[in-house]
Amino acid sequence: MDFDFSDDQRLLKDSVARFVAERYGFEDRTRMLAMPGGRDPAIWSAMAELGLLGLPFAEADGGFGGGGTETMILMEEFGRGLVVEPYLSAIVLAGTILGDAASGDQRAARIERIVAGDHRLAVAFAEPRGPRYAVDARATVAVGDRLTGEKIAVLGGGDAHELIVSARTSTGETGLFFVDAAAPGVSVHAEAGYDGSRVATVRLDDVPAERIAGDGAAHLTRAIEAANAALCAEAVGAMAAALDLTTEYLKTRKQFGVPIASFQALQHRAVDMLMQLELARSMAIFAAVSLDQPPAVRAANIAAAKVQVARAARFVGQQAVQLHGGIGITAEYKIGHVFKRLTAIETLFGDADHHLDALTDIGGLAA
Repeated sequence: MDFDFSDDQRLLKDSVARFVAERYGFEDRTRMLAMPGGRDPAIWSAMAELGLLGLPFAEADGGFGGGGTETMILMEEFGRGLVVEPYLSAIVLAGTILGDAASGDQRAARIERIVAGDHRLAVAFAEPRGPRYAVDARATVAVGDRLTGEKIAVLGGGDAHELIVSARTSTGETGLFFVDAAAPGVSVHAEAGYDGSRVATVRLDDVPAERIAGDGAAHLTRAIEAANAALCAEAVGAMAAALDLTTEYLKTRKQFGVPIASFQALQHRAVDMLMQLELARSMAIFAAVSLDQPPAVRAANIAAAKVQVARAARFVGQQAVQLHGGIGITAEYKIGHVFKRLTAIETLFGDADHHLDALTDIGGLAA
């Protein structure tokens, strides 16, 4: 299979890499995290100007018609820069549901504003007492077109204009609903996660909602698969940054009068990090190209990719911190923040154990 990028894909990679390098230095990121909402609104506007917010949407809906490979390219560069903007939640996760499940009128009412940077969505599906990683709604219920319940760990929910909420309908199935985040009865409490990203708890008290047609659990599962493929790519970028920081540190840190990079044991550990990075990169590509596969194949492939990438992320993050020593866990140095983000990626939308169980239930990868 040919994994070379097209000219347009190479241009996208160069453009995003330049944007991250110019606008997202570590000091810039630290400044953004201290701002209200934990990010700089000007960065989201700049992403809109570059066309990044319209990347995955169909051209017929006003987007740029990008696919899994284009999202992979973008998310890898975002991972290198530890970008904190809610691209994963607002564009990948919510955008997948919007593109796959929403009606023409529902898309027309939102996508143009999303691409312009004027409208942000967030997906609220996790519940405080539900099974871990479950997509079926239980405690949040829909009575007609009104919702009541509570959602936790809503990525990007603190400053979203609109929510896509899962709820149990009168027939017992899981439905998806658009909810205005400013509607009466909606309460949003946002806080910073340990990796710097913002999450929210959302409470709904008899809130008006607009139904998205179809099987909500199936649409949500499809969106989470797309998000996991994006996370695999983001992890590759973060691991690449960790390896670069670590090898540079080994070249400059001296012990016994020589750089510690000259110690063979440390060289071997750096090589082990590189091997895990390249394994993860292969699986991120595998996940990206699997998004257009039939549901059963797609589910198995992305589960396998998340298992490998999660394990690699843990190994590379731990090795990077250990090779840096004490400085590796300080807030003033980037490597500790990379480690936190890799740890978050490992557990988001299912950790390695969860996906290994899922892969076993499926029967493994197709021959």
